[in-house]
Amino acid sequence: MTRRPSAWLTLTLFLLAIAGCATSSLELAPGRPDRPWVPATSPRGEIVSGTSATTPSVSQTSSQPTYALPANTALASMPALPDIDPNRTYGLAELIDIAQSNNSLTRMAWDTAREAALAAGIARSAYLPKLTASVVGGYQNSHDNQSAPGFDIDGHATARGTVSAISLQWLLFDFGERTAVLNAAKQASIISNIGFTAAHQQVIYAVSLAYYAEAAARSRAANAARFLKNARNIELAAQRRYSNGIGTVVEVSQSHQATAQAQLLKVRADGAEDDAYQALMAAMGISPLTRIKIGDIHARRLPSVVPEAVEQIVAAALGRRPDVLAAYAAQQASLDNIRAARAEFLPKVFLAATGAYDSGRLGLTAIPGLEQQPSTVNLNRNRFGFTVFAGITVPIYDGGLRAAVLEQARAKADKATTALTHTREDAIRQIVVTQNELRTSLSAYEASTALTDAAETTFEATLAAYRNGVGSITDTTLAENQLLEARNAATDAYSASLSVATSLALAVGSLGSAEPLP
Repeated sequence: MTRRPSAWLTLTLFLLAIAGCATSSLELAPGRPDRPWVPATSPRGEIVSGTSATTPSVSQTSSQPTYALPANTALASMPALPDIDPNRTYGLAELIDIAQSNNSLTRMAWDTAREAALAAGIARSAYLPKLTASVVGGYQNSHDNQSAPGFDIDGHATARGTVSAISLQWLLFDFGERTAVLNAAKQASIISNIGFTAAHQQVIYAVSLAYYAEAAARSRAANAARFLKNARNIELAAQRRYSNGIGTVVEVSQSHQATAQAQLLKVRADGAEDDAYQALMAAMGISPLTRIKIGDIHARRLPSVVPEAVEQIVAAALGRRPDVLAAYAAQQASLDNIRAARAEFLPKVFLAATGAYDSGRLGLTAIPGLEQQPSTVNLNRNRFGFTVFAGITVPIYDGGLRAAVLEQARAKADKATTALTHTREDAIRQIVVTQNELRTSLSAYEASTALTDAAETTFEATLAAYRNGVGSITDTTLAENQLLEARNAATDAYSASLSVATSLALAVGSLGSAEPLP
């Protein structure tokens, strides 16, 4: 009775200790909502799980505490730059090649395709038997003591042994369930492979658009530089007119203002050019610190007209667009899933076999009283056996689980069919819209080119007249601004035509083919 309170006390302390284990993890969280978190770190500065360092008190910190995290020296390194020749000028095809080798999107798509291929291999393994080998060893030791008045017996027994077994399980027939599952897995692999191709097309598309945008920004910067040069020529003409007693102070001030505005415009255009270059590096998936000489695009020929009727383009596109092909494969996979769900209602024929070998040893020692000789018994046993079963299993009742799975598969199949129809319709709309955009862009470029020629003629005539004391600075400045607008419009229309042509190639599923890019 004296031990019972001690036992209760021990149990109570144990329960209290384990009850505090969960709440003690609060030490891993920040100590206060209004003070910085000071994490526990390794010698390299890596944040590790564990009790946080002491949170600074209000008196130890300034009125503006810092929330900067410790630097991890393992991460404080610059990523490797691609192998770029600084003296080489890279065109679009070469930039695309660099992007496909360095962009993480293509790598992730490749890993996804490999994962889906392995999933198909896992599904195929269901046709093969499963072999399992096991070895179990055991040891037993027991001691027994029996006593009576004048008689005392001690008994000791030990047993040890091993059991080695190999078992086989083989599903022989399942009414096509494994075939349906394997076909669905193969369709999933096809979808992933299509996604791999689509990822490369998206990289080509993104790099192409960024390349054209960078070229347009570069042309705009060149237009701004020429605009600044023209403004300075006008300013010089105004100063000469004023020196010759022809001009006025107002004209000189207006020319100064126009030059300052042109300078501001050039600064902004140069900044936009740098931004477009960084966007190109981002589309390629390489470090923004990489410096590449980008080739010019003015030698690229624009398509004169849309090559084919829209019906022919749509018919060809629906058979090779990645999204349409992937939607079709998803529909086929959903039909296979229905077949697999139906097979769950049917019997399955199986084969099972087990072979086992066991060996054991038992030793008994008894020591009776009255100084009799001890008796010892040693038993050794070895046994081998095998069992073979062939049977059939028939599902009878499962609470409606199989019926629900079948209806779920049918719903997914209907969804996949609807998705395929929607994808096809969406593709048709995208092709028609992009084709119209290309036709509009080509017309806009033709018109902007004619406008640029006319604006250049007007500006040259107006500037010559102003220099000769005939025209006004207002007309000259207006002509200069109109020339800049016309040049930028031609630059934008040219870049837009190339971009829309690339979009049309993506829409019809031909981007990345052996045919040259537009």
